[in-house]
Amino acid sequence: MFCEKCGAQIPDDAVFCPKCGYKVGQSQGNSGGSPSQGQTVQVVAPPDAQELKCPSCGAPLKPQFGEMVITCEYCGASICLNTNGWKNIEKNSMLPLKIPDQDSLVNVLKGYMDRGLLRRHLEEESKLEQVSLAYIPYWVVTVSARTQYTAVSEASTIGTVAGSVALMSLMGGAMGGRRGMGMGMMDGALMGGMIGGGMGMGGGNLRAYTYDQNYNYPVVAVKGLLEYQPKDFSFNLDERIPFDISKVPKGIKVLNGEIGEDAAKYEAKTYVDQLQSQKVHQQHHMVQKIVTQDDVSDPELIHVPVWFAKFSYKSKEISIVVDGNSGKVINSIGLNEDKKL
Repeated sequence: MFCEKCGAQIPDDAVFCPKCGYKVGQSQGNSGGSPSQGQTVQVVAPPDAQELKCPSCGAPLKPQFGEMVITCEYCGASICLNTNGWKNIEKNSMLPLKIPDQDSLVNVLKGYMDRGLLRRHLEEESKLEQVSLAYIPYWVVTVSARTQYTAVSEASTIGTVAGSVALMSLMGGAMGGRRGMGMGMMDGALMGGMIGGGMGMGGGNLRAYTYDQNYNYPVVAVKGLLEYQPKDFSFNLDERIPFDISKVPKGIKVLNGEIGEDAAKYEAKTYVDQLQSQKVHQQHHMVQKIVTQDDVSDPELIHVPVWFAKFSYKSKEISIVVDGNSGKVINSIGLNEDKKL
């Protein structure tokens, strides 16, 4: 049959025209048998299904080996494979692209010169070899972390950093519940946090502390991009909008993922525990005991426009990954070694 809008020949069972995106039968009402608007289909197929139908528009989906997250190329709805089979993802959002082309990206990278990331001589002597842009799926996992530890007393310094410090006694068990943590904003993946000094332990200068932080931790859902996994980064979630395939500029790929929700929650917890430990050791030099407890919420899928820029510099390769929404550097490979030059 032919598209009612552009006239292109399309498969008889097509739901959307692959050329112009027009929804087949739109002028005659929804005749594709897809769920009505607002209807939620929790499980659309068993785990071993090799061919699926999009729960939103009914378009055919064919998961490739290993894929855990699939985004419909016709309507943008996403589904995920878990232990109960394939299900639609209720929270699926995207960030708008604000760095629209290569020239804009180069200007952003030049802005980092002499600001600790790129040295001017590096930018001038390196050669831009490759640039690419794609919408990458990330799981955003909300994690509330409480780290309890003992260390040699530097409480006065810690108290100054924390601002209004609430003393929490580990020995007296007077910490109360997990909620009500401090929410002061800081850079990185964390949403907010507070550090508190406990009472002395009677053993020299040893004191007990708690360190609370809330994170919206992003976990990349594509195994092939794990080397670019953010370590201490947060996306600008205030700008996220419901995922809409029509808002993805033409020619930009939207990748599927191989990492599911459960794996993302595990990875987020692992990364957060490492971050908590790093931040504690930045505050104290003699940490003797450290235990972190986490509250991990169900993740949210978000598609982010990501630029990948590869430079050659003195026979070395440097890769820089830039958030196409905020312009912030998500990660880099080869740059740290160059800083030693």
